[in-house]
Amino acid sequence: MDYPNDQAPGAPVRAGIPEHGRVPKYYAVKARIDRLVGELGEGDTLPTERDLSERYEVARETVRQALRELLLEGKLRRQGRGTVVAGPKLEQPLSLASYTEGVRRQGRTPGRTLITLDRFPCPEPLAAETGLTRGEPVWHLERVLLADDERVGLESTYVAVATLPRLDAEFDPDSSFYAYMDRQGIRLGEADERIETVLATPREALLIGTSPALPMLLIHRVSRDARGRPLERVRTLYRGDRFSFSAHLKG
Repeated sequence: MDYPNDQAPGAPVRAGIPEHGRVPKYYAVKARIDRLVGELGEGDTLPTERDLSERYEVARETVRQALRELLLEGKLRRQGRGTVVAGPKLEQPLSLASYTEGVRRQGRTPGRTLITLDRFPCPEPLAAETGLTRGEPVWHLERVLLADDERVGLESTYVAVATLPRLDAEFDPDSSFYAYMDRQGIRLGEADERIETVLATPREALLIGTSPALPMLLIHRVSRDARGRPLERVRTLYRGDRFSFSAHLKG
């Protein structure tokens, strides 16, 4: 197999061209638009579908399919009635670090919008998963995640009321939950995480401001404190077009 001299290590092998060499027309157009995107800067407006179809001498539906894939990959975004070049994806480390730390590390400003903060008796499934006691009061904190005022995710946190009895009175919903716990003398010890791809529900898509057809990255986290006691259960949806995740592994 021949590799182009400028093949990037993370790029599809042979730019995604099958061995038989027959490339779908939309994919060839997508590759050409992708190169055009690379020549433009973040926020620059892409030519219209009509202009692109005339430039590449293909049907507008072919251009439309190519643009759909680039939108899903996060290389483009809709702005008004046009399409513009998106910025790089936010890279979130898979660690005990908070969302705030990960976003700030990339020069972006983190933020959150409170949707829900209420309390209810711990149901059996939550108790079985976390080690909390069935029926004990738990907080449910739900917030939209922001990066430079752009809605990028939705986070639901469950924690025992006994752990943070004044959460509703003392906690600033726009701030880091982990920083608040640290001020209360609570230290994270360990966590189990599971990642899957899902589609948002209509409610979730409305809160995040995306289409229900946009793939989402869903992270489930169950964490314990430094003494191994149950601490929190978190369900976080991240926009698949705006996030990637990284981890450092050692053998």
